[in-house]
Amino acid sequence: MPLTDYRTLGRSGLIVSPMALGAMTFGTRRWGADEDGSRAIFDAYVEAGGNFIDTADVYSGGESERLVGRFVADRGLRDRIVIATKSGFGTGDHPHSGGNGAKHVHDALNGSLKRLGTDHIDLYWAHVWDQVTPVEEMLETLVNLVRAGKVRYYGLSNVPAWYAARMATLAQARGLPGPVALQFEYSLVERGIENEHVRMAAELGMGLQPWSPLGGGFLSGKYRRDDPANVAGQRGPALPDGAPDDGKAGDARLSGANPFGDSKFTERNWDVLDTVKAIAEEVGATPAQVALNWLAGRPGVGSILIGASRPAQVADNVAALEVVLSPDQRRRLDAASAPVATYPTTLFTPMVQRFTLGGAEVPAWTAG
Repeated sequence: MPLTDYRTLGRSGLIVSPMALGAMTFGTRRWGADEDGSRAIFDAYVEAGGNFIDTADVYSGGESERLVGRFVADRGLRDRIVIATKSGFGTGDHPHSGGNGAKHVHDALNGSLKRLGTDHIDLYWAHVWDQVTPVEEMLETLVNLVRAGKVRYYGLSNVPAWYAARMATLAQARGLPGPVALQFEYSLVERGIENEHVRMAAELGMGLQPWSPLGGGFLSGKYRRDDPANVAGQRGPALPDGAPDDGKAGDARLSGANPFGDSKFTERNWDVLDTVKAIAEEVGATPAQVALNWLAGRPGVGSILIGASRPAQVADNVAALEVVLSPDQRRRLDAASAPVATYPTTLFTPMVQRFTLGGAEVPAWTAG
């Protein structure tokens, strides 16, 4: 089964499935499922061989963690399942209810352990950079959690490349456990991390776990270019990733307030989707499967974070790993989705390479 094609995440001994099940939909009134529906999704994933579950303290006000812990315990899977959770986004209305400071991280982790019903977290993510906490403090906090046995590995999500590079470098220089992975939005309609993060992660031994691999559902093909509602500038304010949902908007992920605003409804993205649909017809797959397969083949990607609101979506997503795209089809997807380069990225061109390396071939891992 594709999900049992296990691999290590980054330069670590953490062995995971190529697709992780995101539990952001567990217990949510919109986009998601109730307890019975969430359990069915969980069961479909683990029965397909999956071993990597991702949640966060902020998802569904903590209900996602409670459900994950209950499902794992009910099936006696704690030794088999890699549980990942996060802290960083605010869960209250006081200064220490969020962020990366030691006080909040310790309190948040203890809350997560209680809700998950476990004595340790396999992979603990810093959910977002708070722009305040020094790298040294955050490194010390996370290392101390590893040494205390409450956390096995840790990673970074939604942080600047320089911040992640400094933390990993300090850890290496001091002989401390360092971050093993990065979790960022990454898809055919969001390739911004290729400017800095992808190469930095490869150099420092961190694996990549993309979130929102379908661009909030945009790459599923369920949205139409000719729908007047799907136009940039006609959406409400975006919700922060993982923010509580009032359940008042429509069922589609990009309808109403959402973590992406209306940023996906651009002419460039519609053109990307046209290419995805054309290739999907050529290979007999869905647009979502083509988009996921392309991402699975990108340099450094260790495990893709998939979400589901019903069990059938798990099987559909997993089937993407068996799609075969030709080199020409991958080139077409690369070209259609190529991000707009900015300085200094624009300086790193084949022309400059000829002047600096005499035309020598650049190592494959540096490809963006």
